[in-house]
Amino acid sequence: MRQAAHGIRQAAERIDAATPPERDRAVDALRAFAILGVVLGHWLVTALVSDGGTLHTASPLQHMPWLAPISWVFQTLAVFFLVGGHVATRGYTSARARGTTYPQWLKTRLARLFKPVAAVLALWAVAATALLLTGAPFGTVRTLVKLALSPLWFLLVFGVLTAATPLLRRLHPLWPLAVVVHVDLVRFGFGGPDWLGWVDLAAGWLVPYTLGAAWTRGELEGRRAGWLLLGGGAVVTVVLVGWAGYPASMVGVPGAQVSNLNPPTLAAVTFGLAQCGGALLLRGRLRLCMRRPSAWAAVALVNLSAMTIFLWHQTALMATTATGLAGGRLPGLHTVPDGLDWVAARLAWLPVFALVLMVCRAAFRSLEQGPRRAGGRPSRVIQVHRRATPAAAKEVRRA
Repeated sequence: MRQAAHGIRQAAERIDAATPPERDRAVDALRAFAILGVVLGHWLVTALVSDGGTLHTASPLQHMPWLAPISWVFQTLAVFFLVGGHVATRGYTSARARGTTYPQWLKTRLARLFKPVAAVLALWAVAATALLLTGAPFGTVRTLVKLALSPLWFLLVFGVLTAATPLLRRLHPLWPLAVVVHVDLVRFGFGGPDWLGWVDLAAGWLVPYTLGAAWTRGELEGRRAGWLLLGGGAVVTVVLVGWAGYPASMVGVPGAQVSNLNPPTLAAVTFGLAQCGGALLLRGRLRLCMRRPSAWAAVALVNLSAMTIFLWHQTALMATTATGLAGGRLPGLHTVPDGLDWVAARLAWLPVFALVLMVCRAAFRSLEQGPRRAGGRPSRVIQVHRRATPAAAKEVRRA
């Protein structure tokens, strides 16, 4: 074990040494936490219940609404859009200074974002066809495919915002926030049509994205901005949930009349503002923490496979669930999520989900890490990661 620890420490030190000194490691840490938050959130609140030979989705939030605070911790999409807006606007400004054209910049940005999608679509097209041909109920296949492809809505919105980055660099977050306010006022206050809420699919995520652009412009450097966003967003969210009738859960709950996330509501946006404020306040501590090679190596490896992890985490859950059916209806995996015993059992399944996800990551990460930098060589961090990982694995095997 001592040799294994030494090998892992050496690998972490090599990754740390390969990182450019000017890189803001807090940005990568926030992105890693946001991605892992979404993954854990889905694993905790998504259940596939086996009922009469079919599988259907359920959520512990249906039966135990007092667990809604779980969604406050793990619904971290606003932080991802904050970081995405900051990285995109900073990258575009830097690219233009180097003489890179907009099409060149956009192609590079979207390649890593969407190339891994092809593998997900191909695998699930084959899997769905095979299931239907072998007699699987159509309802079960539809449930599985819908769950597997649900992350794609996020990538579509994020891709559109990325493409519009040159137009959004100077947009103040109050403008999309005003759109969300008016949409919800018409929709909920005056009985407007439900389809109007889909306007917020763009406007709602524009708010944290343009906050990221403001970060790039240097407008959010002081702690005052972070406290204002955290405090103001939290207070408004409490008012909306406590007195305006918005759901307490920040994720969708099957069977609920209104979802805060699908499409985003004003409560989801103000909650996201509070999260962004907290993220901005944590930057200093994260920079200090990321000076530790082990902490930085873990964050760097998550970021290198961020889209792969995000795209395949639902597949990991479903693969475990389908395989487990051979053993009957297993607690926390196929049973109705209606009690604390289910929660305890689901927590025990999380390491299994993580292991299956790591298998998916190993199989498909090259699709995400494939795009190369100018000059035809991969980044220094990727080079060191590819050298370090076998070495560390060898040490582990020896132990």
